[in-house]
Amino acid sequence: MAKQVVTRTYTASIRNQSQVFDDLDALGFAASKLWNVGWWVCDRIWSEIGHIPGHSELTAYLKTHERYDDLHSQSSQRVLQELAEAFNGWYGNRSNGDTNANPPGYRKHGDDHPRSTITFKAAGFKLDTQYERVRLSKGSNLKDSWSDFILCEYQTRPDVDLSAVESVQQVRAVWNGDEWELHIVCKVEIDVAEAPGEKTVGVDLGINNFAALAYEDGHAELYPLNCLKQDDYYFSKRLSRCDDSDSEQATRLHQKKSARRTHYFHTLSKHIVERCVEEGVGTIVVGDLSGIREDDEADEVKDWGPHGNLDLHSWAFDRFTDLLTYKAEMEGITVEEVSERNTSKSCSCCGRERDANRVERGLYICDECETVANADVNGAENIRQKVSPSPSEDRSNGWLAQPSTFLFDKEAGAFAPQEQVTS
Repeated sequence: MAKQVVTRTYTASIRNQSQVFDDLDALGFAASKLWNVGWWVCDRIWSEIGHIPGHSELTAYLKTHERYDDLHSQSSQRVLQELAEAFNGWYGNRSNGDTNANPPGYRKHGDDHPRSTITFKAAGFKLDTQYERVRLSKGSNLKDSWSDFILCEYQTRPDVDLSAVESVQQVRAVWNGDEWELHIVCKVEIDVAEAPGEKTVGVDLGINNFAALAYEDGHAELYPLNCLKQDDYYFSKRLSRCDDSDSEQATRLHQKKSARRTHYFHTLSKHIVERCVEEGVGTIVVGDLSGIREDDEADEVKDWGPHGNLDLHSWAFDRFTDLLTYKAEMEGITVEEVSERNTSKSCSCCGRERDANRVERGLYICDECETVANADVNGAENIRQKVSPSPSEDRSNGWLAQPSTFLFDKEAGAFAPQEQVTS
């Protein structure tokens, strides 16, 4: 077994809940108020000049606002960072034609502010693992005469020993619907398996197929998006029948849809890692999709068509890659992200680069070497070759053009070859 340092988040209950409840509530309400002040600033600037302020701009605007001092400065910065990310995420969806995209909401229910999560970074907390206590800093406005911090007594699972972790990165106070709990983000050293082999596999995340895999030894797999598309259609119809988008029924539908999507991501990432172990893969190469919304040549946001835009922006690319990385590292497999630039229009056999070679969404035909390939598999192979450019075996049109297809079987809750899935 090898050692590796990874990030983990541990949930801890608060043993002295009754003693710290009011103070944590005050911070939770303060975070909501600061969010609302920031929301008003973003909305005003957007309405006046069509610009959404970034995190740094928003912090500069509000650093002298009285609500900013309700929390520790690092906690306030995190609230404004989340708000800026939410506004920019909405704007990205809106720019790509998603007419259903809604901007982040104002955090107020009736006359009460909801309990927002409060994040404490290095300067905002002090952990005492010997007595299982953590001090959480109050903002200067909420400090009182006897204390400038909240002392929480925590309890983790029996198998979690915080005294043995490499370092604690941050502590989050989270309202779980019934009481406050702590989420402790740590760097920990874990035992991981030795890499199952030295082979590589390329993973292309796309619009038609959620994932296309190209293995070093000359075979490929497709994971179509049909399951998530069915869920989108089903829940869109159910939500359209709700009288109010903020109703309890609509909230339950959104939660159910999110839970099903999370299950899909977990199941797919686990399945891919298991396949890599079977195939002796030591490195998974994933296309970096951070710039997928931009058109390099036109210097503007790409237009994928009305349906493509909706599908593209409903995916959590980063979330899936994080899950894949987390599961792969437990098996000793490394995940590397590489640029996807030109991988969709270059021939993986001869390197010929031509947009017209991708004759339709699922077909790639090279006018130079006459390679015929599934377009997504061709992209995955180009991604793989950025880390391991020399294939171990001769390539032929067969594996490029005829990949195996795996579908998500809802009854079994797992992926299986297409011919084995009946519904």
